[in-house]
Amino acid sequence: MGPINPSNTIVSPTSGWRRLKSCRDQSTLHRVLDGATDDRKLRNETLSCKETLRNCAIMETEEEASGQMTDEIYANGGDGEALSQQQQQQQQQQRRPIISGEQLDIEAYAALYTDRTKISRLIFIADKCDNVSMQLEALRMAYDEIKKGENTQLFREVVQKIDGRLGPNYGPDSGWMDAVDRRAEQRKEKLENELNAYRTNLIKESIRMGYNDFGEFYYTHGALGDAFKNYVRTRDYCTTAKHIIHMCLNAILVSIEMGQFAHVTSYVSKAEQNKNDLDPITIAKLQCAAGLAHLEAKKYKHAARKFLETAPELGNNYSEVIAAQDVATYGGLCALASFDRAELKAKVIDNINFRNFLELVPEVRELIHDFYSSHYASCLDYLGNLKANLLLDIHLHDHVEMLYTQIRNKALIQYTHPFVSVDLNMMANAFKTTVAGLQKELEALITDNQIQARIDSHNKILYARHADQRKATFQRVLQTGVEFDRDVRAMLLRANLIKHDYNLKASRKI
Repeated sequence: MGPINPSNTIVSPTSGWRRLKSCRDQSTLHRVLDGATDDRKLRNETLSCKETLRNCAIMETEEEASGQMTDEIYANGGDGEALSQQQQQQQQQQRRPIISGEQLDIEAYAALYTDRTKISRLIFIADKCDNVSMQLEALRMAYDEIKKGENTQLFREVVQKIDGRLGPNYGPDSGWMDAVDRRAEQRKEKLENELNAYRTNLIKESIRMGYNDFGEFYYTHGALGDAFKNYVRTRDYCTTAKHIIHMCLNAILVSIEMGQFAHVTSYVSKAEQNKNDLDPITIAKLQCAAGLAHLEAKKYKHAARKFLETAPELGNNYSEVIAAQDVATYGGLCALASFDRAELKAKVIDNINFRNFLELVPEVRELIHDFYSSHYASCLDYLGNLKANLLLDIHLHDHVEMLYTQIRNKALIQYTHPFVSVDLNMMANAFKTTVAGLQKELEALITDNQIQARIDSHNKILYARHADQRKATFQRVLQTGVEFDRDVRAMLLRANLIKHDYNLKASRKI
């Protein structure tokens, strides 16, 4: 059998590689070598076959890499028609493990909180939710929770909201309210007598405890203003740093309930002045309180930093204000809206402490990773599914629209940044929107000078408008020269004043 010419074997890179592999498996190559009688011919044929095998292997590797790159481009918003259905299903399974758009489980949600904030959140859900069954469920749970305490004022509000829709068992209970009010009057009289006795004896610790008891009494009965005043009065009688920290935490708790976040910031700063006496749990509580204050002030970057700095020791130790799941949600959304890619990677994705919080809310974790990986369609899907439940959050409700707008704008800016030109049809496909809607969004960003580009509305192409580096360099040089000239003139003037001893001395008033 004569030698096989490798050049006649290869038809295409992939088919040639298959044929050569088939030849190798069937020992055809060895038969070719055995049939050669001339040593020089044998060496030439061996080298030729080895080189052909190596070239085909390189071609196959390049094809695989090209295929992977193509898949990645299409996954980021390219034309998905070139991908097979099987590949698309595999990608969707890998990138969308958890999209939860189901209705909020009110019972599980309420179980994360305790005390007054649990009732406040349930009432907030009842006020903001359009689903009647969810409204009644929230009001029923709020009714039951209030009956465990002594806040008759809040009880009357909930009964009024129920308006008899839950039957006779959830109506106005006059007997319970009268009994609670009688006990409250007796308790208040007893506390006043004790406090007067402590004042007479001038015992600072007892006076502090008396005001603290009064604060707890008013807080339990819903008189938040009086509770705040009594908690603050304990400061004059604090003898240790721990007493001051305890006073600050009480003032912060009541201020959050009243919505007075300026007080929250003030008392967080006062508590942080005693760093040596702060334990990890207290530090985490202060970080959360500061984060809520910044969130309310729409300072999303500062809020994100505070939530990201919260230690995992927080756990459920601050359930009277915030849950660990809230830390992940608030911190993650604020970070997406305000951080650049480098900060998002360093302070969120690579943050080991914050990762513990993100594990509690997989949806937020996945949307952060999708945003960083430029899988914007998947990221926006997560945001869309979370929106309904986030609008029922007592602290995040007023900020959802603004945060979502900032996150979407950042996604649009990051998508267009690396390219000289972008096809708006492909971009609209990536963001799951219409070309007309996308064009309006881009026009707003261009007008606001957030994207340096121009839109070809006829061909639907976005062209980047890069700055003239040469011109910018000359402008910087000229500006540096002007500043240098000004500084030199000022130095010469001062030197001449000193040389001629021209000093203006201020006249001293007697």
